[in-house]
Amino acid sequence: MPKLVARQNVAVTPDPQLRRSLRLALLCGLALVILLPMARGSSEWLGWLPMWLVGMPAIALWSLHRFRLPLGKAATAGLAPRRRRPGTQARRRAIPSSQRLSRAA
Repeated sequence: MPKLVARQNVAVTPDPQLRRSLRLALLCGLALVILLPMARGSSEWLGWLPMWLVGMPAIALWSLHRFRLPLGKAATAGLAPRRRRPGTQARRRAIPSSQRLSRAA
């Protein structure tokens, strides 16, 4: 069985040319959707146009940054993540025989 190798936390920056072109595509698509009513519709060949003009460049830009979520207040304040409570998992209790429901006919 292969051994698992831990990843090193290396900050990999995306290609600036690709990032710039994706931002440009996103801003152009957003401007088209806002300014042109035809860009808010649907095409027979492409489908729903706002998805292709705004959604897909936004997802591509997000995936370029390796799906990092924006940092919230808790992450910027340096708070530790919440840990699980100690102990074992709770078990179900057996139903006493006097409380069982009667069977239907």
